[in-house]
Amino acid sequence: MPKDRSEVLQGTLDLMVLKTLDALGPLHGYGVARRLEQLSEELLRLNEGTVYASLLRLAQKGWIRSEWGASENKRKARFYSITRAGRKQLAREAESWERISGVIGRVLRLESQG
Repeated sequence: MPKDRSEVLQGTLDLMVLKTLDALGPLHGYGVARRLEQLSEELLRLNEGTVYASLLRLAQKGWIRSEWGASENKRKARFYSITRAGRKQLAREAESWERISGVIGRVLRLESQG
């Protein structure tokens, strides 16, 4: 039976991209998208345009940088890596996410009065 696939929750893609680059090192955009799908056990659906928009946003903020290299199939590809500023931002966003997800978890555990 196929799993239901979900869209990425708004505002979380940049956080996941930063964490992926922090944990796995430099990756090209296609690699970032595929790794996130694998890590989600194929529950997330990531269109490459969305991932590239995130990479562009993160680069403009100085949280990642890119350089040209050769992909696994020897094609020219842009590889992205996290910067020191990106690691600081990742820490801030991860802390915020933990706080918010904890609140949501507490609300979802409320017992029904009915």
